[in-house]
Parts: sequence; C-alpha cells; structure tokens
Amino acid sequence: MPLNISDNLPAVKILENENIFVMKETRAVHQDIRPLQILIFNLMPVKITTETQILRLLSNTPLQVEITLIYTKMHLSKNTPKEHLDAFYKTFDDISIHKYDGMIITGAPIEHLDFEEVDYWEEMVRIMDWADTHVTSTMFICWASQAGLYHHYNIPKYMMNEKMFGVFNHRIYNKTNLLTRGFDDEFLAPHSRYTEVRKEDIEKIKDLEILADSEEAGIYLVTSKDLRRIFITGHSEYDPLTLKSEYDRDIAKGLDIKIPRNYYRNDDPHQIPLVKWRSHASLLFSNWLNYCVYQVTPYVLENGEKF
Repeated sequence: MPLNISDNLPAVKILENENIFVMKETRAVHQDIRPLQILIFNLMPVKITTETQILRLLSNTPLQVEITLIYTKMHLSKNTPKEHLDAFYKTFDDISIHKYDGMIITGAPIEHLDFEEVDYWEEMVRIMDWADTHVTSTMFICWASQAGLYHHYNIPKYMMNEKMFGVFNHRIYNKTNLLTRGFDDEFLAPHSRYTEVRKEDIEKIKDLEILADSEEAGIYLVTSKDLRRIFITGHSEYDPLTLKSEYDRDIAKGLDIKIPRNYYRNDDPHQIPLVKWRSHASLLFSNWLNYCVYQVTPYVLENGEKF
C-alpha cells in the first residue's frame, strides 16, 4: 500500500528497509487520489516505536492512507523527544474541526489506575464522544479497548492475580463477520496486561458482539454491531521483540514477572522468540481498513452532519 506519511518521520527509514512501500508527502501531492484519512491517538510512552508498529500494519492494503498523529496535551510525555512531538504530532484542538475515515487509539501502561484517575481522562472522553460524529470507525487497542467499553457501555475492568503476558491461541465466534473474513478457525495474538473485561458483562449489551476469545487470555475481539467501534484487548501490532523488551525491563526493575507464555523457544528466555501472529495482525488491520472504513466512509468527508 502507498502509506502516505511525513518525509522525515523516523518510521520511514525502518519501513523502507523492510521493503514496505512508503509514499512520502512530496510524491503523494501529485497523485489524484483521495486517500483514507486515519487518525492515530498515541497514548504509549515510547511513541516512535508504537508509530512504526501501527504504520507497518496499515501498509498491508492497496489503499492509500494518510496519517495524522495526535497526543494528549494533558499529560507530559517523558519518553519521546519534544522535538519529535512538535514536528509530527498535533493535539485534539488542532484537528477537532475535521472528519476522519478511521481512528486508532493505542494502549497505555496505566491499568492500575481507575479510569477517572487518569490525568487525561476528560480529554479522552471528549475525543471518544467526538468520534461518534467525526470518525467512520474507531479501533481501540488494549487499555483503550477497556476505556472505550467502560465509557460507551459502562463495562468494568477487573484486576487479575498476575499479568496476562505472552502469545495465546484464540478462537473465532463468527466467521461471517466482515472483520474476521479470512481468519483461520484459530489464531495467535500477543497480550500484555494486568486487567481484563469479562464475557458475562459484554453479553449483556445488545449492541456488542464478541468475535474472538482465548481459553487462556479471555476476551480478545469485540465490536459494535455496526463495526464503528472495534475493541482489541491484545497487541497484534507488537514487533517480534516487544514482549522480550517488556520482560527484560521488568526483570531489571526486580519485578516478580513470569516468562511470557508461548513466546520463547522451549520457554527459554535465552533463545530467540517465535513470531506466530504476523499473518493474523495483517489481516485484522487490512479487514478493518477495507470493510469497516473504506467500504462505508463518505467520499467527501466534510459532507453530512453525522456518519
């Protein structure tokens, strides 16, 4: 896919070295194509890493996609250079008058907090409500999925006894749903979280459908019936070594963390991790872009009062 991003974004060189077609702004302006406008609300502390992971998956489609990055102005980022934020990011106030084909809201390592205790919760709520009238379909990842389910449907999150950490097998509930089109009967995806949402709470909401879960990791993929809200509790976007870096970090901090399950060869952290979720991740993101965004979004975004 021609991925239309800023010429100087650090992800450009990384993706080009992986033989991924990146269309820089200087070339894109000469093409008479209306690209999909995708907003990425990046809540992760190491923003450059998360940008690259998501952009890699958005590249797996023939559609042209133009990316806008935003971050919360209510929380000071300590792990991303200010120069990077100033150069490539906007705030919600900068973009709120526009409409977008799709939005991705990332996870955030703040699960120990109640939602209302998060310093940018009010800003988050404002953006989620704004999306109802300004975004065709929104994808919520990990903590954001719990935040979205809580805000829109009053579904609580629960602390677990230990971290759900590793790569887990999942099963499909509905093979005919557009989002799961082409999925295998079972697939693998990473999880890295201390909290969960529960099946019995979700099943009470008529507007929601559970599309996939895991016997070990629980709920994985939930959508609104109209596919305008996509909730993913895991991290299909993770790079091969992301779980390793999280494990090494926690070990260095002296935390009581178990080896990520089903990840290292023979569960030996001295061996190279096995990557077993790439095909699922690519299909999930390409299905979302195609069926939930491209096929239903208006050609002229600014037309119409509400999606």
